[in-house]
Amino acid sequence: MLINDAKTVAELQELYPQYERALVDNDVDTLTKMFWAAPQVMRFGVSENLYGLEELEAFRRGRSAVGLAREVKRLDIVAFGEDVGSVTLEFERNGADGRIIRGRQSQMWVRMPEGWRIVAAHVSLLP
Repeated sequence: MLINDAKTVAELQELYPQYERALVDNDVDTLTKMFWAAPQVMRFGVSENLYGLEELEAFRRGRSAVGLAREVKRLDIVAFGEDVGSVTLEFERNGADGRIIRGRQSQMWVRMPEGWRIVAAHVSLLP
């Protein structure tokens, strides 16, 4: 199996900042389009488990857009062949009480006929 094909990694390196921008700007339409439109797509969040694109979109539309800004401290992209990739990162954001909140995120991206889509995602906070 081809690991870290340069072209595939470059494609994901170009896509990920679009996701990050949409996340911080709470651009729900762009975020929704970046996920696989299938019942099997899932996202485990800090306090929610979401299954299917409808649940993901409803969560994003229902949450507050306050406090979404974050600083990515580490970003790793690994490509498996030409159609599958993993994006993992560590981030920090300022909490309402002035403390630094540290977290991590992982995403599995797959090239679909309509383009790259996130098929599984996980976000968690560190103590």
